Amino acid sequence: MYGLIGKKLGHSFSANFFNKKFKDEGICEEYKLFPIDSISCLPDLLKNNDGLKGLNVTIPYKEEVIPFLNEMSPEAREIGAVNTILISRTGQYIFLKGFNTDALGFKNSILPLIRPEMKHSLVLGTGGASKAVDYVLGSLGINVTKVSRTGHADNIITYNDITEETIANNLLIINTTPLGMYPETETCPPLPYNYLTKRHLCYDLVYNPEMTLFLQKSKEMGAEVKNGLEMLKLQALGSWEIWNAST
Repeated sequence: MYGLIGKKLGHSFSANFFNKKFKDEGICEEYKLFPIDSISCLPDLLKNNDGLKGLNVTIPYKEEVIPFLNEMSPEAREIGAVNTILISRTGQYIFLKGFNTDALGFKNSILPLIRPEMKHSLVLGTGGASKAVDYVLGSLGINVTKVSRTGHADNIITYNDITEETIANNLLIINTTPLGMYPETETCPPLPYNYLTKRHLCYDLVYNPEMTLFLQKSKEMGAEVKNGLEMLKLQALGSWEIWNAST
């Protein structure tokens, strides 16, 4: 058995994706959704589901899960966030190793869209998903300015700080927040969308709905847009490879 842990999982396509893949590959496995109210529920979840071999991790636990792990891959440790866990059992002993396949999925999905003039970016949100995005953009030589509601650290600004000049200087804008995700589809990051142009690329990690309000508003101004569905599939395949390499 494999599964996904997170707080609200009604938006997730992961179970359908993996269960179809198991069927297509002729593998007798199952993928389940495990919504939990707190990451402190993880030990009981593992104890009560002794068939679990691997987990994906989504909002808001990609950072909170780290203290529960026995080991992390070098990339996950550098990023500071985990979205994939490999579970090994020896008797009653459970060993958890964390990985980050978000970085792989994001890089391979956005790379074909990056143009040479895209040297600066705005990354909306400061959670675990944003850390994978920061890691990838840094590896591509793209400067990152993070945006949050409070702007509580160096190189983090608030939405109120974003001006026409800010938008003009950052041709790449990536939403890593859950704003606009089903079922709260009428929400979006509070950007001055009227300053966007056809030179901008606006990427939303949200994939349900396919066209979030963030993407709609960006597209109306002529910006190129992309949602997170391809990233989801690529990171899922990365998880699949990790789990199957161990068997």
